[in-house]
Amino acid sequence: MRPGSAAPENVIEIDGVNMVFQVGKGEAVALHDANLDIRAGDFVSLIGPSGCGKTTLMRLVADLIEPTAGTITVAGKTPRQARRDREYGYVFQAPVLYEWRSVLANVTLPLEIMGYPRSERTATAERLLAMVGLEKFHRQYPWQLSGGMQQRVSIARALAFDPKLLLMDEPFGALDEITREAMNLELLRLWQETRKTIVFVTHSIAEAVFLSSRIVVMTARPGRIREVIDVDLPYPRTVETRETERFFDLTTTVREALRGVDH
Repeated sequence: MRPGSAAPENVIEIDGVNMVFQVGKGEAVALHDANLDIRAGDFVSLIGPSGCGKTTLMRLVADLIEPTAGTITVAGKTPRQARRDREYGYVFQAPVLYEWRSVLANVTLPLEIMGYPRSERTATAERLLAMVGLEKFHRQYPWQLSGGMQQRVSIARALAFDPKLLLMDEPFGALDEITREAMNLELLRLWQETRKTIVFVTHSIAEAVFLSSRIVVMTARPGRIREVIDVDLPYPRTVETRETERFFDLTTTVREALRGVDH
């Protein structure tokens, strides 16, 4: 929660969620008794070992799969209804852009599907492309852009219909370190401008600490939510934030939580 703001409502509520996948003649338990509330306006990162269920949890929230047991609400609705009502935008690990569509046409695609008039969807896309620093690239095609620029287009597209919630599944994992740090700063700026709730999957402790208001630490499979860590670094955060003593203290706290050290 941002300093000085009133206590927000929960945008996501996860209660006793289990997820079991059928694997051949056996079963694989991906999540066990997951419980989590995510408040409006939070930037929450999910972090844990590979295979611990971070992406599975995100997919459950997005109604891409259904839980074996337990309940999830998104904006006070079932995940299915929230999906139908377009309460969230989803940014995948890869940009997933259509190569034959221009940058502008990629961003307008959700609005085309929803039946918005051409003038409205063009104006919205132009505004969002300016917000992510791509106002001069409307007519380019994805293959003409760098990886970081493609992810900016993907983020703009996810914001096109003004969702309450932005789900981001390790969107910067394939980028080089310099580009990744630049995208972290860009994402924080967008978060503070739009006031969206963001759920962000990452394997990077430093990235989670730098971005988040709260960090959800998950155990190895079967995935459980081990600890939720509040990140009290002040906003706005800058490159210098990563050099502060408190930043290093928090990265140590998250690392110990991942190792199973109680706090």
